[in-house]
Amino acid sequence: MLERVLCLAVGYVFGLFQTGYIYGRLNHIDLRNYGSGNSGTTNALRVLGKKAGLIVFLGDFFKTVIPCVILRLIVGPDDPRLYLLILYTAFGVILGHNFPFYMGFKGGKGIAATAGLLISFDWRIAFICLGIFVVTVAITRYVSLGSILVVTAFLIGVIFWGSRGDYHVEASHLYELYGLAAVITVMAIWRHRANIGRLAHGTENKLWGKKKE
Repeated sequence: MLERVLCLAVGYVFGLFQTGYIYGRLNHIDLRNYGSGNSGTTNALRVLGKKAGLIVFLGDFFKTVIPCVILRLIVGPDDPRLYLLILYTAFGVILGHNFPFYMGFKGGKGIAATAGLLISFDWRIAFICLGIFVVTVAITRYVSLGSILVVTAFLIGVIFWGSRGDYHVEASHLYELYGLAAVITVMAIWRHRANIGRLAHGTENKLWGKKKE
């Protein structure tokens, strides 16, 4: 239990590095007061342009990758706790990103940080999710829809490859792995609840499209 709490805590600290907020402040704006009011990649892209969107994405992506890589080096590839602890670490990062205490718990939606989780956890899931996201956004131009489908595919992938024994998790911890992946997925979808409402009513803003009233 102690290692799980430690991974959550370390992850949360990494998640507090709010790339969008910091980059916005360097440009003399608070992203939370513009566009969607979100400090994540998509709002940075819409408000500040492509360069800002890329920088914010990479910052939020690597703040998950870095602690997960460090964890792999410390724990080792053959430890049966590895994949479970990666999920706890990444979950901590996402919590820190979404709910930073010093910003009144008003952060982003955690999708770029989740992308860091995907590549840190299983490259096969990351590859599939990337394909789903690119195809969905290319066809619909809805980043929110692509994000929702990605986290759903992540959960399905964890269950599929976990049930095959690919993660070498002890049987007693397998459902904990599934449960944590489900919590990450549900939280991401919940963070997009307003987007889901707009998608249902046909008023969601499209990437690079004219903003709908």
